[in-house]
Amino acid sequence: MIAVAIVAILTAVALPSYRDSVRKSVRAEAQAFVQAVAGRQQQFLVDRRSYAATVAEVGIAVPANVAAAYTLSLTVDGGPPPGFTLQAVPRGSQVGERCGTLGIDQAGVKTAAVGGCW
Repeated sequence: MIAVAIVAILTAVALPSYRDSVRKSVRAEAQAFVQAVAGRQQQFLVDRRSYAATVAEVGIAVPANVAAAYTLSLTVDGGPPPGFTLQAVPRGSQVGERCGTLGIDQAGVKTAAVGGCW
């Protein structure tokens, strides 16, 4: 009985910590993807004189972990000057993540629900 109690206590402590680590890992992957898309958007602007209207048009495949945990939205402003905003809105198990919606624009300005997330 004592062993069961010890295992239950350890599980109660370890499980939330593990889930938080997984959320942080997925957030880091989403941040890297968002920055990669922003970089490709700049190259797209140089090549075609406008920003890509969709993430698929940029030519980077969305990683499975990011697609499962975030809904990506790309908004393009024709300008002048042209601009874009890319947002990753958490969904599913990522909803409880403290940083919330991650965003970046054509100037490289990064946004999140709280400071210190980027």
